[in-house]
Amino acid sequence: MENLLSDFRYGFRTLLKNPAFSIVAILAIMLGTGANSAIFSVVNAILLRPLAFNEPDRLVMVWGNNVKSGVPTYPLSVLDFLDYREHNQVFEQLASFAYDDFNLSTGEEPEHYPGSFVSANFFSMLGVNPTLGRAFAPDEDQAGADRVVILSNGLWKRRFGADPNLVGQTILLNGASFTVVGVMPSNFQSPNAQDNPQIWVPMSFDGGDPFRIPASAGGSEFKNRTHRFLIGVARLKPGVTINQAQADMETVARQIEQQYPDINTGLSVNIVSLHKQIIGNIKPALLVLLVAVGSVLLIACANVANLLLARAAGRQKEFAIRAALGAGRLRLIRQLLTESLLLALIGGALGLLLAFAGIKLLLSLNPPNIPRLGEINVDGRVLGFTLLVSILTGVVFGLVPALQASRPDLNETLKEGSRGSTGGRGRQQVRGLIVISEIVVTTVLLIIAGLMIKSFWSLQNVNPGFNPANTLTMMVNLAPAKYSETHQVRDFYDLLLKRIETLPGVQSVGAVTNLPLTSTVVRFRFTIDGRPPATPGERLVATTGAVNSNYFHAIGIPLLKGRYFTEQDRDKSPPVIIINDTMARRHWPGEDPIGRRITLPSLGGISREIVGVVGDIKHSGLDTESGAQMYLPYPQQPWNFMSLVVRAQSDPTKMAGAVRHEITALDTNQSAYDVKTMQQVVSESVSQPRLYTLLLGVFAAVAMILAAVGTYGVMNYLVTQRIHEIGIRMALGAQASHIFKMIIGQGMMLVLIGVVVGLVAAFLLTRVMESLLFGVSARDLATFMGIPIVLAVVAFLSIYIPARRAMRVNPMVALRQE
Repeated sequence: MENLLSDFRYGFRTLLKNPAFSIVAILAIMLGTGANSAIFSVVNAILLRPLAFNEPDRLVMVWGNNVKSGVPTYPLSVLDFLDYREHNQVFEQLASFAYDDFNLSTGEEPEHYPGSFVSANFFSMLGVNPTLGRAFAPDEDQAGADRVVILSNGLWKRRFGADPNLVGQTILLNGASFTVVGVMPSNFQSPNAQDNPQIWVPMSFDGGDPFRIPASAGGSEFKNRTHRFLIGVARLKPGVTINQAQADMETVARQIEQQYPDINTGLSVNIVSLHKQIIGNIKPALLVLLVAVGSVLLIACANVANLLLARAAGRQKEFAIRAALGAGRLRLIRQLLTESLLLALIGGALGLLLAFAGIKLLLSLNPPNIPRLGEINVDGRVLGFTLLVSILTGVVFGLVPALQASRPDLNETLKEGSRGSTGGRGRQQVRGLIVISEIVVTTVLLIIAGLMIKSFWSLQNVNPGFNPANTLTMMVNLAPAKYSETHQVRDFYDLLLKRIETLPGVQSVGAVTNLPLTSTVVRFRFTIDGRPPATPGERLVATTGAVNSNYFHAIGIPLLKGRYFTEQDRDKSPPVIIINDTMARRHWPGEDPIGRRITLPSLGGISREIVGVVGDIKHSGLDTESGAQMYLPYPQQPWNFMSLVVRAQSDPTKMAGAVRHEITALDTNQSAYDVKTMQQVVSESVSQPRLYTLLLGVFAAVAMILAAVGTYGVMNYLVTQRIHEIGIRMALGAQASHIFKMIIGQGMMLVLIGVVVGLVAAFLLTRVMESLLFGVSARDLATFMGIPIVLAVVAFLSIYIPARRAMRVNPMVALRQE
């Protein structure tokens, strides 16, 4: 221990004597470890940290599986859910929830909050209890039970000032009185975490109370097996695996299919671990980022290793004297490793501060659709990771220089010095290999970043099928307790749309139940009149929305055939429908669908005439197919929830206040929410790939800069060590241009080898990125050709300066220095 402390003290003094070297090395390590710690904190929070539930490994999501259409996560109907709950043999508990929204109008101005209708056993199944009050009682999902509600911790603090006496008090939700029975813990995260629910209300499974079921359930359709809106979540019995649960539930699904062949043929079940469900498809992207940031660390380490090699070459006499005085090789290695560990630990400590800043920046950006974002922080695991990375970094970049420098030979050193060597052929080869490794890693990282950038560019250039410019959107959800009759819903929206149309600066106003590129997607089955009915396993399904007559004008969807809806398409008029181009070509190829009729069994089974064909839009995402789409006139099919689409003459954000005012003027308890421009909606739909592309681009740029600096450092050091040799060459008649070509050739040979190996490595590695790319192949020729050219140009510039310095060597000065 005394020798170790002595080594640390000596190493610290040595670093202080060489401040320029120490600062450059520490900065490189800080950059590498800081970036790694920041990304690892994200990976830790999203992928590694257990969910905040009791025994989370036993929690699973229960989805329907539409085998025929290939949709593995299909919502459940209420009756299917009840059958699954009764007949399964693998679940300790099976609960359910459904998305909905609430207008809270107690106290201050009405505000909208996302929430969920849940089965009464929802919280007990998850194994969490409110910090204030209680969970739902078993009978509180029965018709006639008192209306009760549980609030999130954030809502309790923000809206009610963390009032400890709130439990037992009543609040107004969607115009109805509810008694608060509990407040959830601050770290509670619902299975539908991405929707960030703030309010939970027990769901009545017999549909006795219209408000106790989601508006999307459609009241009388509540017990229709074709109406699917529930999401199941269950706790496995001890010892039961997901595969066993899948097999058991498939048996139950087949029994239901046999009992209801007209409805459930082709429908099965899909069991997914809750953790996998929450993280979604983000795992591959996070792993790519982790590899990318690890590559930056490797390049930083390579640069420090080169610095240490150069520094060790200047300390050969010191090491030779130490060896002559009796210091063994292990003693010299330990001293040099101690110095490199000191650099790594200091750089790691500063890197941790950089990680804190990076995490704070990420959280301030608040990127949407990132699961468990609020859990990202620096905990013990991140601290341990940073310490481990720092120690490994110190050993990795310090070991090779230590091994090289721990074999001093005074005679060889003097002999090499007499001929103006480059510090020994062995050390020169090691430095060359380090440069090659930097170029290899940089090439791979640049190609990955190039593919992601090209993919994102392709995604950005996708035509969504509508015109998002100068368009404001906001959501309105009418309280079912107050607007229980269809004519009340219709009258409210009729009057609201007319009032908004009269506002200054408004060109047109539309309304739609499911706004494009948002999470709201409603699909209905349909049959084509006059054709044989589809077999149960081949049901025809299309994305369906109710719209007003001006919606297509407001959002900019072009008419291809027929007509748009008009003000005459009312509840007393003949039922009509508009379809999109994909649906027309798919079901009436080479025919004119105008005048044909289709029936939607779930919406009253009414035959509707096709009066128009409009252009396709990207509804679920810019990277998805448009699919079949249908539009109904909302006066004939009113929904409580509608998204307003206001096209303005100039900046649409200036209209937000006026539109909100018109809503509250009609109903003081009604609020609007999700107020955004349509351009924001489009932008948020690609927020995840944008974030990944940005981070990869930054890491790739840093890697290229580090590689260029490393190449410059090695070539500059090589020129310095060969000054005497270059002087002799020039004294014997070598031209300056020959010296320039020699240095450029040696440097570019290292770069060429690194680029070739990097291309091969990238070709093998990028296949794992297929799922992250859109509109570009993982073997994109332009990227694989363009990146090496860019890297070669940057490398040439980093070699050019040392080469210019070499060709300007004065032979007389070089020989006199020797």
